[in-house]
Amino acid sequence: MKLHRDILLRAYRQMKTIREFEERAYAEIMNGQIPGFTHLYTGQEANAVGVCEHLETADTIISTHRGHGHCIAKGADVVGMMKELYGSSEGLCKGKGGSMHVADLEKGILGANGIVAGGPPIAVGAALAAKIRKDGRVSVSFAGDGSVNQGTCFEAMNMAVVLKVPVVFVIENNYYSEHTSIGYAVGCDNLKARTEGFGFPVFVADGADFFSVYEAAGKAIAHARAGNGPAGIFAETGRFHGHFVGDPQHYRAKGELEDLRENSCCLKNFRARMAESGELGAAELDAIDAEVLALVERAVTEAKAAPRPTPAQVTQDVYINYISA
Repeated sequence: MKLHRDILLRAYRQMKTIREFEERAYAEIMNGQIPGFTHLYTGQEANAVGVCEHLETADTIISTHRGHGHCIAKGADVVGMMKELYGSSEGLCKGKGGSMHVADLEKGILGANGIVAGGPPIAVGAALAAKIRKDGRVSVSFAGDGSVNQGTCFEAMNMAVVLKVPVVFVIENNYYSEHTSIGYAVGCDNLKARTEGFGFPVFVADGADFFSVYEAAGKAIAHARAGNGPAGIFAETGRFHGHFVGDPQHYRAKGELEDLRENSCCLKNFRARMAESGELGAAELDAIDAEVLALVERAVTEAKAAPRPTPAQVTQDVYINYISA
């Protein structure tokens, strides 16, 4: 697959931004600067970017508790994201969403979701709205391997077929539903076949390879956008951190994390491919690295200095008064 250099540059920048955002968030959490549970997306960057490269601003996504990467790939402001993690009133959700509930409706980000498989039904609703309006939009649901055993996920997939709505179900298999291996939790060996049983095509991708995800996502999103109903993507690659920051990860095999970082890193794979093809030079990629690090540093600096919510803001953006004055 040959892609225009603008796509290549943007894809690398987005993956690198997610990686550095997450690694810096990890450091800030560990030194006590960011409170609360946080679930990092490190290692899965190619999934979010490979999918979102095919989406327009008006298209919608619904994310998970591990949602920073999805939001950044869809265009969320990095500084606003960091401010949200810090609980600032200048955050994307004014400090009220935090890590697990980031949203930006203007960018088509319907929100991260702390409920496993809480996203697929919402995505079907957004897709139904797009079908009724005939606006050509598609809706994408990101969900982990833990979602594929939830009734809400199955119900959403079935409804999507029945209503023939333009939704794409992206299942990211990072091998563990919280702390439980997929080999134990799923009662079949072929998730692709099980999902296809609902009646829509499913495309498989290597989640450590941007180009593999990009190709699979292109087919799935084109299928949905053309009015053919739902489609699915199965992308497999391990996460580089625990289920949450502070997870001791005793369920991991010895050397598993080291192997993932060395042999299943989408950034390393991307750079290796560019070196082999000559499509982008190392200097270009290094320049992006420096720019991304500067952006993340600025995001942290501004987040630390940004104001926190006041007591007067507690009920703002929470309740709606339907009675006009």
